[in-house]
Amino acid sequence: MSQVKSEATAGDAGERSFLGQPRVLANLFGVELWERFSFYGMQGILAIYLYYSAAEGGLGISEPVALGIVGAYGGAVYLSTIIAAWIADRLLGAERTLFASAWLVVFGHLGLALIPGIAGVGVGLVLIALGSGGVKANASSLVGTLYAADDERRDAGFSLFYLGINLGALVGPLLTGLLQKQWGFHVGFGLAAIGMILGLVQYALGRSALPDESRVVPNPLPAAERGRWIAIAVAAVAAIVVLCLTGVITAPRLANIVIGISAVAAVALFAVILLSSQVTAIERSRVWAMVPLFVASAVFWSLYQQQFTVMVVYSDQRLDRDILGWEMPVSWVNSINPVFIILLSGVFAALWTKLGSRQPSTPVKFAIGTILMGIAFWVFLLMPSGEHTVPLIGLAFILLLFTLAELLLSPVGLSLATKLAPERFRTQMMALFFLSVALGTAMSGRLAEFYDVSDDSGFFWWVGLASVVVGVLLLIGNRPIRRLMAGVH
Repeated sequence: MSQVKSEATAGDAGERSFLGQPRVLANLFGVELWERFSFYGMQGILAIYLYYSAAEGGLGISEPVALGIVGAYGGAVYLSTIIAAWIADRLLGAERTLFASAWLVVFGHLGLALIPGIAGVGVGLVLIALGSGGVKANASSLVGTLYAADDERRDAGFSLFYLGINLGALVGPLLTGLLQKQWGFHVGFGLAAIGMILGLVQYALGRSALPDESRVVPNPLPAAERGRWIAIAVAAVAAIVVLCLTGVITAPRLANIVIGISAVAAVALFAVILLSSQVTAIERSRVWAMVPLFVASAVFWSLYQQQFTVMVVYSDQRLDRDILGWEMPVSWVNSINPVFIILLSGVFAALWTKLGSRQPSTPVKFAIGTILMGIAFWVFLLMPSGEHTVPLIGLAFILLLFTLAELLLSPVGLSLATKLAPERFRTQMMALFFLSVALGTAMSGRLAEFYDVSDDSGFFWWVGLASVVVGVLLLIGNRPIRRLMAGVH
């Protein structure tokens, strides 16, 4: 009876008033657009804020440490998706968790905008990491509640939602970079805060229209266990504070810490699933197939996320940003990838649909994506040397390769996690994919610490080679991995 009611609710939400989709999709579309606007708008100027001198309005942190902080922050965002998913499943439900997470994002951006110095960075990035992880973990699941299981509009609805993500990612760096260039970093951070506030207001006005299913707590935490979990949370926060005060957790160590946490969490989660008596032999084989793909995903993201670390320094110091006598803001480079995503995501979807059973297997798609990322880094070696000599069209071509690699791996990886998941561990397998992103993003910060803009050929060669080698090994292992996948394509 409850199942029938749930599906009826989803269907009833569906009057065709937002491009043929349920009207409330516009609300989720909007909050995700503004969250991505604020997220990428802030991240587009974060690295240069950290390493620019005080005279330039920055904090004067060394470039390696600044890039390590950016990478650690990005990894923490994906780590926090796991915490947010647990809160949604056990305590609040997806809708309430999303709403609370959006508030955290607002306060985080306000912290960056209003609190001076490293204190503002600490407060702001912690709150934004926790909040963005919560929005990311729950927004997609809320979109799913708008449709009955057999609603043919579902895929189109998710495509519109994905469009909102990329529109926000496109416009955010353009506007925050322009304001930062004209009036300083804190004005740029302030615009990111305003964007998120707008998103939160429009979401608050329409959240009551979401179906009741969005507020259901799927696996409520028993009241008897709440005290224990509160104690664990308090102890964890206290431990972090003590480690910070005693100098164990420092800015130069952040990337390594997030890498360690992500790696340990991934190994532990793999072990829990593989050793479970509730997993069948076929399911266990499929989980083993996920191991090499997890490694390839982590390697891919360690290169892809250099857009917010190494590429920021490269764009600041090597790229010719002169456009008819006007110097383009550094952060505008971060808007190139969303343009390509918007243009090409539909092409890839149509291609896989047309190829059907003839399309490459998932390991092959992962392998090509990883190889393509390595080749993109080798293309840097073809660019002119010297300050402000690299043509914008050259960097745009590199980012086109980034986008092609992303479309081969990122959406495919999300789909793979659901296909390989044992029946009892569906959410945990999705968490494993996000852990690969967390690990790779933190690794991007660690790798960036070795980047020297004055002599970067060695960096691009070796990092690109590592990615190509991993991709080739995956191609070689395609058949045994597919055997482990036990019928999953």
